[in-house]
Amino acid sequence: MALLLHQAWMGRSLCRNQKRPHQIHLPACTGYACNIKYEHGHAIMDFALFSRFDIIGLSPDSLEDETGIKQAAENVKALIDQEVKNGIPSNRIILGGFSQGGALSLYTALTTQQKLAGVTALSCWLPLRASFPQGPIGGVNRDISILQCHGDLDPLVPLMFGSLTAEKLKTLVNPANVTFRTYAGMMHSSCQQEMMDIKQFIDKLLPPVD
Repeated sequence: MALLLHQAWMGRSLCRNQKRPHQIHLPACTGYACNIKYEHGHAIMDFALFSRFDIIGLSPDSLEDETGIKQAAENVKALIDQEVKNGIPSNRIILGGFSQGGALSLYTALTTQQKLAGVTALSCWLPLRASFPQGPIGGVNRDISILQCHGDLDPLVPLMFGSLTAEKLKTLVNPANVTFRTYAGMMHSSCQQEMMDIKQFIDKLLPPVD
């Protein structure tokens, strides 16, 4: 199961079940988390509310909405708890998102006590990075797999933020499990190759179960 968190400043669009295999759709749903459940080769998506946090600035020395970030992370952890109660083991859940959603996914995965399968972090950054240790984190996600993707022409979250985030992540978790991919000519958006990379990542971490 993949929980995808969307960025806060994109517009709202209609969301519906996707029944075509081997495709991943990231509709822009303000303030929603998108659950992609793979059943019989199909991606079935549903949505649940989660809290956003304020973005005060995107420079390395900008103030951050610490209270909002932590509250949003707790809401995502509660969503994971609910899926576990529904019968999905936490180690069969991939947390991910785009922009602000990707930032929240990284922060949540690194602070939760729920063992996750992995994280997809798209065009984003690690919030509250100064709050993390200089060395490896403790807890159950020390060896979590992370796929981080970024466009080299991103004007909103510059590639530098992605590079710095990848460097930091490799000090917090097993560096062999951190993959940082860049896409030539891609802005604050997505591309077909990125979607293919995400699909391969999900397929590898969440093989079919009987």
